[in-house]
Amino acid sequence: MRWPLPFSPRHLALMPIAALMLLPLGWMLLTSIQTLPESRHFPPVLIPSGFHWQNYPDAWNAAPFGRFFANSMIVTLSAVAGNLVFCSLAGYAFARMRFFGRDVLFVALLATLMVPFQVTMIPTFLIVQKMGLVNSLPALIVPNLVTPFGIFLLRQFFRTLPIELEEAARMDGCSRLGVLVRVVLPLSMPALATLAIVTFLWTWNDFLWPLIVITSTNQSTVQLGLAQFQGAHQTNWTLLMAGNVMALAPMLLVFIIGQRWFVQSLASTGLK
Repeated sequence: MRWPLPFSPRHLALMPIAALMLLPLGWMLLTSIQTLPESRHFPPVLIPSGFHWQNYPDAWNAAPFGRFFANSMIVTLSAVAGNLVFCSLAGYAFARMRFFGRDVLFVALLATLMVPFQVTMIPTFLIVQKMGLVNSLPALIVPNLVTPFGIFLLRQFFRTLPIELEEAARMDGCSRLGVLVRVVLPLSMPALATLAIVTFLWTWNDFLWPLIVITSTNQSTVQLGLAQFQGAHQTNWTLLMAGNVMALAPMLLVFIIGQRWFVQSLASTGLK
């Protein structure tokens, strides 16, 4: 006799893997409510003496976290908006418009995805320096306004849309840009949401590039601010983990809100 399960039997194998993936998050939450001696105790303390929520306001006041959050939000939202606009234009051009060297240019664009950031880091810094943007938020925004991944993702999604809808709009006198704005983009919300989520996560979590171009505290992002809790000889683990929890909250919120569109987009494009 088979016992009916409210979920697929495959979930029995996925649940331990999910629990393993959640272990670092649980450890971070646990450390954020411990005392400093408990966080440094060996063997580790699994049951804290109490819930020390004071670590969160202490972490917020130990550094100008409000300024860090504002800088990260400005940079991240600007990068998301830039990718949605410019990647939509480029992706539509590669998907629907015919021009000389289109396929070669697209392959070259995809080839840049295989180039690690460490290779282009110095040339990008020199360009930003020539533009006079070092130690400013535009130095974090401009290089992230458009990405090859965003162009590839939207191009693949646009190619799945029925071209008859666009031809009907063109027959009614709509321009190319009008077709993109009025027909294609409203049908591409899953792909746009996916690009927005991925760009938000990448930009919000970026540490190396801000570390290179930002030198002052007033222009620092959240990830640079968290590094202030790490010293050369000791680390305040409770404040560091409390700061990490606060920095993680916006990303979790964005992913939870856009998860449905994220899964739908991956299932209907060339990434499936």
